[in-house]
Amino acid sequence: MAGLDENTPTPTDIIVHRDRKTLEVAFDDGSRFELPFEFLRVYSPSAEVRGHGPGQETLQQGKRDVDIVDLAPVGNYAIKPTFSDGHDSGLYSWDYLFAIGRNQEELWNNYLEALERAGGTRDPSKVPPPPPKGGCGHHH
Repeated sequence: MAGLDENTPTPTDIIVHRDRKTLEVAFDDGSRFELPFEFLRVYSPSAEVRGHGPGQETLQQGKRDVDIVDLAPVGNYAIKPTFSDGHDSGLYSWDYLFAIGRNQEELWNNYLEALERAGGTRDPSKVPPPPPKGGCGHHH
């Protein structure tokens, strides 16, 4: 298949668990991952999230309650979820799903650390509005 490492296993099953807010992906090598919607949303492979180079990633916040409202197949190599916050530009190829599934714990911990460093939050009601432009924000 185009654009894929031929050693990447192929999904045998992709199940959306709305009640648990997870996407279960089973691969033909026997591995099975349950990926939370929030994790998938935060690690969207789209340019909007990833940026166009290292260090240009946009830290996603307030995605704890995000839902997947639609899941479309893309050829025989990827899926394109539509999230409840309107984000739908991420194409999750089999090798990407396999990679983030295999590294889920490390990636999730990285995300939590990045949030903490940025003073960010997973809670949608606590996401601060973007700061007003101009000035340094200190009140005298």
